[in-house]
Amino acid sequence: MRNITIPLLLLSNPLAAIKVPEPKLPLPPRVYVCHRTPQPIIVDGIPGEASWQKADWTEPFVDIEGSTAPKPRFATRVKMLWNDEYFYFAAELEEPDVWATLTARDSIIYRDNDLEIFIDPDGDTHLYGELEINALNTVWDLFLVRPYRDGGPAIHSWDIQGLRTAVHVDGTLNDPKEKDRGWSIEVAIPWDVLKECVPGKKPLPSAGDQWRVNFSRVEYSVEVKDGRYQKAVNPSTGKPLPEANWVWSPQGLINMHYPEMWGYVQFSANPVGTTKDEFRPNPEERVKWALRKIYYRERAYLAEHGSFSDNLEALKLDTDQDLRISGWSFPPLLQKTDSQFEAVYSGPFGSSWHIRQDGLVWK
Repeated sequence: MRNITIPLLLLSNPLAAIKVPEPKLPLPPRVYVCHRTPQPIIVDGIPGEASWQKADWTEPFVDIEGSTAPKPRFATRVKMLWNDEYFYFAAELEEPDVWATLTARDSIIYRDNDLEIFIDPDGDTHLYGELEINALNTVWDLFLVRPYRDGGPAIHSWDIQGLRTAVHVDGTLNDPKEKDRGWSIEVAIPWDVLKECVPGKKPLPSAGDQWRVNFSRVEYSVEVKDGRYQKAVNPSTGKPLPEANWVWSPQGLINMHYPEMWGYVQFSANPVGTTKDEFRPNPEERVKWALRKIYYRERAYLAEHGSFSDNLEALKLDTDQDLRISGWSFPPLLQKTDSQFEAVYSGPFGSSWHIRQDGLVWK
């Protein structure tokens, strides 16, 4: 009989079977101000237009786990622009051995070296898009109802209608006889598709809007066999060596599907190269982060005890450091059943921020 308890529990709450590690990083540090482009962008893989030349690069990519992990072997950086039609991206990837194999759209692109774009317009960690692209300009676009840790699902049949992508190789693709310098990518995503994820389905961002965005580069070690590239193999196992994951905004763990760890992109109405806007941090992000801390501990408590808790002390949070936010109620309201919980901060003018068991955060 003692073996029946856990299966019944998991049937009643499938989330109990999914571990949700807590990132060992503070609030995400990466921010970017995205300016408008007054001129059309020709998506040819070479960001040569005057607007691109005036746009800032992001910081160089780091390891997905953060600064405690080894520094990436090759440099990666990204620029962003926008106009009334598209959200534009340009990426530059240093690479001495440019290779790719996958040619069918919606292949599992990260099985090749790739660049990945993640966009969550409203920052609630649900309903976000992902786009992956390899050096053959093969794309995989998918839509996440919620992160995998919260039950997913990923909608693989989702296609970005009107998507424009291009790749330029500075060298020779799939030719081990020649050392390459790298590859560059341009992407234009139509607002008509992105508005599916925006509250109120706004057709365009407003000046000052802040979206959650991140970029990931998957990089395998390669070797040459019979004149062709192949993934380097661990001789003791006979299996390919694990890939490296390099990102713009570090996640604090090896998992890109923690949207709360992505960077902040603030949209500016000013043409690129004119007024350089400053990023303006939103103080309410601290409230959302406090709620996220509760979420991590609730999910850990569920995995250990089979139910959620309505006791902050039982969640082992430092109430002063983690949960006290100036101008917001303390302690936050915490309600639960065995299969659900909700935590709430009340704030100025009757406002409130909420989080629940599947990670959705809302005001």
